[in-house]
Amino acid sequence: MIWKTYAGKIIEEPIELAVEQVIEHFKGENQRIKICIGTDSSVKSGHIDMVTVILFYVIGNGGFMYVKKQKLQTKMSMRERMMAEVTASIETAYLIHPVIEKNGVDMEIHADINKDSRFQSNQALSDAMGYTKGMGYVFVSKPDAFASSVCADRLCQ
Repeated sequence: MIWKTYAGKIIEEPIELAVEQVIEHFKGENQRIKICIGTDSSVKSGHIDMVTVILFYVIGNGGFMYVKKQKLQTKMSMRERMMAEVTASIETAYLIHPVIEKNGVDMEIHADINKDSRFQSNQALSDAMGYTKGMGYVFVSKPDAFASSVCADRLCQ
């Protein structure tokens, strides 16, 4: 899959190297960053659009993100789609984990899943939380999951 900047520029190097370069840049400027990974999806006629973002949150100074888009030619239940989103985020985290760990950067997985049981996405909450925490990552759900519910959501429409 192709990673791009928010502006659409293709990231030529492997995503692990690109992330490491960002971390080194901000370390050199004595700025702390946190990485939030989130995925959102949107059902279209005949397919599902899915967007994963790596959000580089520069503590006290905004942020920017890298974006990966994909199309899935399948039908899924709400629960399956929520778990596919979380899986995409975890796969991304797994790719960049060695760089994150080496540099001591905080990382969170943001899930577009609501804590409120009145919402359909809630049916996947315990599975998604267990999967994410079982993989050793910090789990964040709505309303605090801005990487998925705001950033990825905006690009998925």
